[in-house]
Amino acid sequence: MILATWRGLLALSASVLCALASAASSAQTVSAQSFDPALYPPWQHEQNNDAASRGVEFTVPDADNLADFHGNPGDPLLALYVGGNYFFAMAPLVAAFEKIHPEFSGRLYWETLPPGLLVEQIKSGGTISVGNMTWTVKADAYLGDLANVERSVDAGLLVAPALRYASNTLTIMVAKGNPLHITGLADLARPEVRLGMPDGRYEGVARQIKESLQKAGGKALESRVYEEKVADGSTTLTRIHHRQTPLWLMQGRIDAGVTWQSEAVFQEQIGHPIGHVSLAPEVNSTGIYGGAVVAGAPHPAAARLWLQFLGSKQAQTIFEGYGFHAIAGPTPG
Repeated sequence: MILATWRGLLALSASVLCALASAASSAQTVSAQSFDPALYPPWQHEQNNDAASRGVEFTVPDADNLADFHGNPGDPLLALYVGGNYFFAMAPLVAAFEKIHPEFSGRLYWETLPPGLLVEQIKSGGTISVGNMTWTVKADAYLGDLANVERSVDAGLLVAPALRYASNTLTIMVAKGNPLHITGLADLARPEVRLGMPDGRYEGVARQIKESLQKAGGKALESRVYEEKVADGSTTLTRIHHRQTPLWLMQGRIDAGVTWQSEAVFQEQIGHPIGHVSLAPEVNSTGIYGGAVVAGAPHPAAARLWLQFLGSKQAQTIFEGYGFHAIAGPTPG
């Protein structure tokens, strides 16, 4: 009797294991069939690389992909550290700049990382590591949120004067069609809404987002999104939201995330299944972009040319095409 029972249990276990193995195999097959490299960065079809000769091509979108490093780091004539939330505007900006200054053609290098990380890189002498690779390119100009630029000028990392050149407002990035019917910031508190939100330790935009959350629902809404939902796992903090938020939406890992409006506009322009929910003006926040020459820059004259170009009508038109607002000019005072 006992032997027969054990035989029955073993047979049942084997059947369950076979079913699980079959399901896993089926899931892997579906996953492999549904893999779409177009969903993965860099999203710009090699247009964001200023190198004159690309050499051997090797990009594996979901495994080996240095999406936020552009051009050839070997002896550039102009190196730019650019806040990552307008990475998509850099290709047309660089192309326009090089038409005006052809001596720089194919010799620009730029990084599009969160501004706070770029400041840390400046402090480290331009050295950065990604995976198994470490390299050094000292920046000539730094472009980020104006408040950060001004603090860096005061700290001696950047050289006055600072230039302001554009502004941006916030939006809620969602999957196309807005399946959870999110209408505003208050809906981010809902327990079923999975969020991807910028981490204030790395990304300056978190400050403006928290300001908007407080405008919309007081400290309670900010705490709900950035504390309670982080604790229960329904908010995941990003380290580089301009890549992670849209990618996670397309992968189905999150339902929404607050970003700059221009980032959502870009994703929609390139046809990704992304949408956005506009914020009412009374709860929105504005970010102002600024830039300055880096102290000890290898090419300070080139940096000044770039900053001058950002204030031009041509550059402003490029920014406006992605939903930015033009405010070019020297900083007040």
